[in-house]
Amino acid sequence: MAKGVILLAAGGTGGHLFPAEALAHELTRRGWTVHLATDDRAERFAGQFPAASIHPIQSATMSSKNPFAVLAAFWKIWGGVRQASVVIGRIKPAVVVGFGGYPTLPPLYAATRRKVPTLIHEQNAVMGRANRALAGRVDAIAGGFLPEDSSAAGVKTMTTGNPVRPQVLEAARTPYVASTGEQPFRFLVFGGSQGAQFFSDAMPAAVGQLSDAQRKRLVITQQARADDVERVRAAYAALGVEAEVSPFFTDMAARMAAAHLVMSRSGASTVSEIAVVGRPALLVPYPYALDHDQAANAAALAAAGGAEVHPQSSLSSERIATLVGALMDDPERLTAMAAAAKSAGKPEAARLLADLTEAIASKKTVSDFRKETHA
Repeated sequence: MAKGVILLAAGGTGGHLFPAEALAHELTRRGWTVHLATDDRAERFAGQFPAASIHPIQSATMSSKNPFAVLAAFWKIWGGVRQASVVIGRIKPAVVVGFGGYPTLPPLYAATRRKVPTLIHEQNAVMGRANRALAGRVDAIAGGFLPEDSSAAGVKTMTTGNPVRPQVLEAARTPYVASTGEQPFRFLVFGGSQGAQFFSDAMPAAVGQLSDAQRKRLVITQQARADDVERVRAAYAALGVEAEVSPFFTDMAARMAAAHLVMSRSGASTVSEIAVVGRPALLVPYPYALDHDQAANAAALAAAGGAEVHPQSSLSSERIATLVGALMDDPERLTAMAAAAKSAGKPEAARLLADLTEAIASKKTVSDFRKETHA
């Protein structure tokens, strides 16, 4: 018999949906019925999401300075609040958990108006705008990197880490074995939902400047925008480099486990997954992130020794070739980075976040939960 219903709300990108999916798996395993509120971008991710039902809720981004655009966005969000309120009244969740992105505003706001217990999870080291707007209204805040301190938000924050999906936990069981001599060197390159174009432009040119011996070893998996896939494939083919290029990989966790080196953006989910799996990484924070959250996320893994952080502005094709080539020829360094990354991982984050979710559902405070956890 199901314990009850929990409603998760997340923006329609992988960065928001992947930790929500990880929590959904853990809650379902514990006997809860999970529903998801999101926007229409989530369709490509929703196939693996263990939700009894997915509720599309309208929302809008409040980023324009045009007063008419702001008014239109506010009106759309208010329409989403009314939609979400109807859903909440029908499914009667014990708690509503938000994972960031503007699509979380209507469900969480509607829940607080209905006095339903609420919790938000912030993946990044810097709180996003939607979560900042909700922080004062919700009962608890869970953080991937956020501190527990004496600030208004900090007193109701629990640092849980970022939940990773079951596929990532499975991938983490694969030990890192460095590539040596003439063995194939598997290189995984991806840019997330934003920022993949830089890699599409820069990487083929960089690979072209590696030595012949290094290029012969390379086996590249690269995520690229649909518009860029063919030209990137053609560039690698012209170099005689084995490469698989696609806009999206459904088995990214397994590909990460198979990689000898990862080069990627540093979204919170990406950094958390790299750490849990334990792979050496070259992290390139997305330079146009509104709150520079990716730089802060990357710094956390670099501090542990599991990654190097390189601003995009510093990465010419020559510089990338120098970095990648040096690491290809230094398996001991890559092995040490892999171990350091793994030491920073938090594979228990989904379990801890589920514990907190159940505590908030039963009307406990974060202070109560902390005492129980540390008892």
